[in-house]
Amino acid sequence: MPEFPIRKIAVLSEEIFHDGGQAAAVPRRRAAAMAVVKNPFAGRYVEELQSAMDDLKPLGLLLADRLIAALGGDVKQIDGYGKGAIVGSAGELEHGALWHVPGGYAMRERLGDAKAIVPSAKKVGAFGSKLDVPLGHINAAYVRSHFDAMEVGISDGPRPDEILFCLAMTCGPRIHNRMGGLAADDIKAWDGLR
Repeated sequence: MPEFPIRKIAVLSEEIFHDGGQAAAVPRRRAAAMAVVKNPFAGRYVEELQSAMDDLKPLGLLLADRLIAALGGDVKQIDGYGKGAIVGSAGELEHGALWHVPGGYAMRERLGDAKAIVPSAKKVGAFGSKLDVPLGHINAAYVRSHFDAMEVGISDGPRPDEILFCLAMTCGPRIHNRMGGLAADDIKAWDGLR
């Protein structure tokens, strides 16, 4: 069983009051929780990787819990999410793909009945790389008011033999959203999940 020792965890939270228009009555909140871990596959090709997803499940739950706390602890207020990974230069893109199940399902488990696919991005990057983590509504992928991205990164990672795993959550739509489409209040079972 591979091990992914944690070197560092960081949590970033934001409150967005306006985006050029009038200040909103309630700010939009976004947060990202990141963990920089050792990549047990760095520097070599390993054919079978899927079983390592199970080893990352506790990390997914830990980061989901940190995010929920950073956003005030009330999961009913959280209505957007996304995930991402930056693989250090001695790894490969597929090592970042290990995060799909443990990251996505951890957020779904903690948020209850989230139905939409968790948007995701990954890349191989050098020391100090940044990643735009895509964000979408937790129950319907076609809710345009929640399409967004949050830039994440850590100044001293990932090192070549590390991976930065990230989860992100949001409370509320983009400030001043006005692009129409399916409204969050109009979601019905399976909307946007085709």
